[in-house]
Amino acid sequence: MRATTLTPHLARRTAAALAGSAALATIAVVAPANALPLQAGSPSWVRSCTTLAKGDTMSCHALRVTDTTTALTPSGYGAADLRSAYSLPANGGAGVTVAIVDAYDDPNAEGDLAVYRAQYGLPACTTANGCFKKVDENGGTKYPRADRGWAGEIALDLDMVSAIAPNAKIVLVEASRATTADLGTAVNTAVRLGAKVVSNSYGGSESSNDPTYDKQYFNHPGVAITVSSGDSGYGAQYPAASRYVTSVGGTTLKKAGNTRGWSESVWNGAGSGCSAYDAKPSWQKDTGCAKRTIADVSAVADPATGVSVYLTYGGNGWVVYGGTSVAAPVIAGVYADAGAPSAGSYPAAFPYAHTGSLNDVTSGSNGSCSTSYLCTGTTGYDGPTGLGSPRGTTAFTG
Repeated sequence: MRATTLTPHLARRTAAALAGSAALATIAVVAPANALPLQAGSPSWVRSCTTLAKGDTMSCHALRVTDTTTALTPSGYGAADLRSAYSLPANGGAGVTVAIVDAYDDPNAEGDLAVYRAQYGLPACTTANGCFKKVDENGGTKYPRADRGWAGEIALDLDMVSAIAPNAKIVLVEASRATTADLGTAVNTAVRLGAKVVSNSYGGSESSNDPTYDKQYFNHPGVAITVSSGDSGYGAQYPAASRYVTSVGGTTLKKAGNTRGWSESVWNGAGSGCSAYDAKPSWQKDTGCAKRTIADVSAVADPATGVSVYLTYGGNGWVVYGGTSVAAPVIAGVYADAGAPSAGSYPAAFPYAHTGSLNDVTSGSNGSCSTSYLCTGTTGYDGPTGLGSPRGTTAFTG
């Protein structure tokens, strides 16, 4: 991965952030008990949302790398790397509002976003210039309590949308709690506030109520809603299983000497599987699942090929993140680059009409399953990576 040197101005800002956060506890440099086994040579990481608060049913999908020294210099993939990997423009997103939906509050969200965008030469996105807005789940300013784990997720999501769609406007909608009802209310608020793309990087167990939740919270024609597929390998989660969303799986992304300049394989942690409750959307034609199959498309998620994020609430500056929490806002940014979806459309269907405009991911596995393609990369559609990763914006255009 390419490291980038901070300008003196940013170095001073970062040093101040380090000093101001010196009292924060250091995260252990071992993966938690519920983490996937680490492959040889891969980094240690922790789940950003390691435990659920009382009553919470959803967990964020951000994985924070712990054996990369936090410093004044980013060490993960940056904005230009990601746009290069997915053949995206440097000035995308103009005229589109992207909403980030997460639980709890990151009190440093706007300031940290400013550092990330300045580091990578992206235009400023602030409350003052009308580009950035933070609201609670009902659209007001009664923000929920702050949470260091979810703050990492928020910073990751904001940075990834900025990297991919630097000219999009961003609305951060913070749910009061990590429940389907609160996060779903936040999705509805995001759409009411004008978002044409909504990114969601969280999930939980499926339930028989999910088809009802679909109608209440995720059925928004004309809006692209992306959801991360999960970080625990083969197995379905909700809301990735919703028939109305674009479910985003995960890859291992590496620089290569091929024509593309990059290679991808299935990340072994990417979620996939068959929904027990959600009906299969009409555009999904695979035969291994009678109901909804996860995922639809994919992007980088492996912590070993992670991305740079700037974080000062729950972090000390530059950190590296992985997980399908990376992939969901990346795909949200690609939808924004493609332009606002047409009224009445279901953007989850778009990639299925443009399969030739995606990078097919044909190797790797995320576990064991009775129907091979549901957990193994193969030519054409597969569970962990769906139809593949972006190659430009065509596959995300109606």
